[in-house]
Amino acid sequence: MHERCRRTIVCDVGMLVAPDVGTIDCLARLQLAACRAGRELRLRNVSRELRELLAFAGLDDVLPLEPGRQPE
Repeated sequence: MHERCRRTIVCDVGMLVAPDVGTIDCLARLQLAACRAGRELRLRNVSRELRELLAFAGLDDVLPLEPGRQPE
């Protein structure tokens, strides 16, 4: 298995209906835990609303999106 594959955790957030501050808090905590464990957290299927909320909170660089198509 490729080293990067074992070190990356992909979190599919496509089923989140109404992301809010609690969502951001949870994702930030997951990112912190992943970082402490030597892993990278990437978000998959991020809605426009969640992307906007991440940007508003200043966390769009901290919580990277998985490359590829994102839902509209």
